Amino acid sequence: MILIGIGSNLAAAPAKTPIETAQEGLAALTAPHLQPVACSAWYETAPVPASDQPWFVNAVALISTDREPAVLLAWMLDIEARFGRVRGERNAARTLDLDLLDYDGLVVDTPSLTLPHPRLHERRFVLGPLHEVAPRWRHPRLRLTAAELLARLPADQEIRRIAD
Repeated sequence: MILIGIGSNLAAAPAKTPIETAQEGLAALTAPHLQPVACSAWYETAPVPASDQPWFVNAVALISTDREPAVLLAWMLDIEARFGRVRGERNAARTLDLDLLDYDGLVVDTPSLTLPHPRLHERRFVLGPLHEVAPRWRHPRLRLTAAELLARLPADQEIRRIAD
């Protein structure tokens, strides 16, 4: 099971809103070697950590690919760059954020790749949509389901499902 987090809180032209940017980012994940299989609903989420920047739009996609994790990550970073993502300050506002959350349960710790995503278990904006798209998923290190991890989180991380 390969899971990608999708987020945006700034529009990337020609999109007019962050949700349009995020939806176009999801569409960009389609290639001969990469195919979205399912996607959660879209959610509006407060920035983590709390800040005065705009709220994010987030979802989690389940994908299929024959590419190795490092190659997939490079592809995702290229997509972000095409959408105007500039990496700088951590947790800053962004046009498009694509996070490789899990790749078939692999545990990887290298300077360029950490699997599972090192903070996914702390973030309601990841775990809520992840549970929706992959309810049987278990964290590869912690061995807990998304529902179990969600139950451990403090209630202060705001998340609202966007109506279909």
